[in-house]
Amino acid sequence: MRMKKRFRLIRRGVRGGKFYCVDTLTGKRSSLQTSDDDEAAEIVAAKNHALRQPILNLQLAKAYLAGVDSGITTRTWRNAVDALIETKHGPNQVRWKRVTKDKAFALMWERVIVETSAEILLRVLRVGTVSTNVFLRRLHNFCLDMSWLPWPIIPKKQWPPVRHKEKRAITVAEHQAIIAREPNAERKAFYELAWHIGASQSDIAGLQAEDIDWESRLISYARMKTKQVARVRFGDEVEVVLQNLPKSGPLFPYLIGVREADRATEFRQRCKGLGIEGITLHSYRYAWAERAKSCGYPERFAQEALGHNSKAVHRAYARKAQVTVPSLEDYEREHAQKKVVRVHFDSRARGPSEKSDENPAAPGCGK
Repeated sequence: MRMKKRFRLIRRGVRGGKFYCVDTLTGKRSSLQTSDDDEAAEIVAAKNHALRQPILNLQLAKAYLAGVDSGITTRTWRNAVDALIETKHGPNQVRWKRVTKDKAFALMWERVIVETSAEILLRVLRVGTVSTNVFLRRLHNFCLDMSWLPWPIIPKKQWPPVRHKEKRAITVAEHQAIIAREPNAERKAFYELAWHIGASQSDIAGLQAEDIDWESRLISYARMKTKQVARVRFGDEVEVVLQNLPKSGPLFPYLIGVREADRATEFRQRCKGLGIEGITLHSYRYAWAERAKSCGYPERFAQEALGHNSKAVHRAYARKAQVTVPSLEDYEREHAQKKVVRVHFDSRARGPSEKSDENPAAPGCGK
């Protein structure tokens, strides 16, 4: 007995009109956007064929795709992550190598990409952590960009949201306790500099003596993560710290060679010994930002000092203007004394049509 066909073909109007496909189960009619008899018949036949033989359809799809990419029938998620790792460098490559050791991903590494169902990825997300969610999204999108996936396995809007744990800043009391107990001079200076300039641990560890402009009392460095240049002035307390560091080459000769994870572990051990919980080295950046906000430090200054570019900065300054940010230490002191800290611009960076701002205080930085 032949199975009744679910989809049937009809033509609307006189000869030459458009063909429509009718779903006999729901009664819904949809246009096939063609008036060619053979094309319309082939489309409807494909719809009926798809219902009868889903497994065969997958094999047919793979056969068609293999004509464009010969590796599509054998490429696994392991192959994909290995290829992605080769495109990364430095700390990013190290992070992706750690991803391959995530136990949750073991559920999918050896599966062929085009044969992977949404249920598999959702299972990986349930077993994994927040980090699993973040890196699985990136790997999935990498495969889409490389055309190793013909369509998304999980639609963008259906991915479970990334929910990070609440993070907090290190307090002044905690910082002082860590400094007081730290016997190693290099690490002590490292934590002091983290408190005063709010840079990431990798950026501080990578600072060179040549990054310091003593005449302008300025520290300039390119962020390792974004390659954006951060420029911030330093005050008297930072000067004392810098005076005790090498005058050429790396400021932290030992720490620059230590892995990011190991620096984090050393800091965690010191916190544990003091009974301090809930903070990491990155908490110094949060602390810097909170201190800046609490004393009225303009947001665009904070963004420039922390190395983050934003639309607010572009709107506030001329496109080619280079902003030199006052030190937070000075700004806190001047704020307490109800004074104004002047903003310095590099006039050499202005375009030929841009006029110099003779106003000693930039808009928004006064009282």
